[in-house]
Amino acid sequence: MILTESQLTSLTSGADIMNESAHQIRMFSSESNATIFLSHKHDDIANLKRVVYLLEQLSSHVYVDWLDRSMPKITSGETAVKIKQRIAKQDKFILVASDAAIESKWCNWELGYGDAQKYEKGKIALFPIRQTVGEWKGNEYMSIYPTIQYYDGINQRDKNTNKIIPKGYYYRYKENDKFRLKPLINWLNS
Repeated sequence: MILTESQLTSLTSGADIMNESAHQIRMFSSESNATIFLSHKHDDIANLKRVVYLLEQLSSHVYVDWLDRSMPKITSGETAVKIKQRIAKQDKFILVASDAAIESKWCNWELGYGDAQKYEKGKIALFPIRQTVGEWKGNEYMSIYPTIQYYDGINQRDKNTNKIIPKGYYYRYKENDKFRLKPLINWLNS
């Protein structure tokens, strides 16, 4: 299920959503299992913080470019070079796929580079977040990517087994022309 902004807010309500200084401390912790380059639209800060919180609850190290003090203050070619280095260095690439991010030239550029570095290795995903329930029009190429989705453990059944999908976050990918689910924590640690 693709989350709406209000569902994401509800799922993280009461959480100690990251602030910049707390994130800096966690960002350089050696206890992290997976390292993630998190591509996002800078205007989506509230959603970004919630996604970071969820990923960090799974012991992941999340790289967010605007928290990187080595990034140039003004976007330039040097910014692009450093982003390419960070994408290549991290274990996984996740795009917080909001409507604004999908329209962003930078996010699409990062997705393209992330694809080149991570797609064949199964280390890329979209974390789709919508303002309202529905499908995106245009950008059909995004449908080739695995997604991170939330299942409420009530009504959603696995089409392959017809069993109720337990509550939680999953990495949804295609294998042998069938959609498969893997608990998100398992994908992060693979």
